[in-house]
Amino acid sequence: MRWLVDGYNVIRRSPELASKETQGLAAGRAALCGVLAGVARASGDQFTVVFDGAGAGGAGSGGAGVHVVFSSARETADRVLSRMAARGGAVVSNDRAVLQAASRAGAVAVSTDDFLARLERLRVPSPAAHEDGPTDKDEGDETDSARPRKGNPRRLPKKARAAARALGRLRPRG
Repeated sequence: MRWLVDGYNVIRRSPELASKETQGLAAGRAALCGVLAGVARASGDQFTVVFDGAGAGGAGSGGAGVHVVFSSARETADRVLSRMAARGGAVVSNDRAVLQAASRAGAVAVSTDDFLARLERLRVPSPAAHEDGPTDKDEGDETDSARPRKGNPRRLPKKARAAARALGRLRPRG
C-alpha cells in the first residue's frame, strides 16, 4: 500500500519522535524515517513523507521504502499532500483540511493518532495486534448529532472502516 505521511504532524504527536526533534529538525525527520523504514521492510508498504521546506523544495530517500518530499517555500506540505492524494493510497494527518481533501480525492484518510497507535502495536506484539479493526467502544471520541442516524448503529461509518482496513494492512509479512 502507498502511504502519504504529514511528517511534522506525526513527529509532534509522538512523544518519542518529538523528543528526538528537540535535538534539531533533522534529528526528528531522521527518527521518523527510521521508524517508517522499519515498517516498510516488515510490511512491504511504500511511504512518502512530506515536510514543509524552504527554497525550491526537493526530494530524497529516507531509507528503504521511504521517500521524502520537501514542499517549496511557496506552498505548504499540507497542499502537497492534498495534491498527491489524488493518486490514491492512504493519507496520514491530523489536519482536517488535508484529510477532507484526501477523502474527496478518493484516498483513505487516517488520523495521525490512529496511525501511531497501530505502529505502537506493531512494535509490541499483543493478542490484539492482529485485529483488522478497532475494538468495541475504544474510540470514545464520536459525537452524537441532533438527528437520528440511519443504518446499523454497531457498524463504523464507511470512511472509518476504510481507515481501519488500511491500518490493518500494516503488519509484518508472514
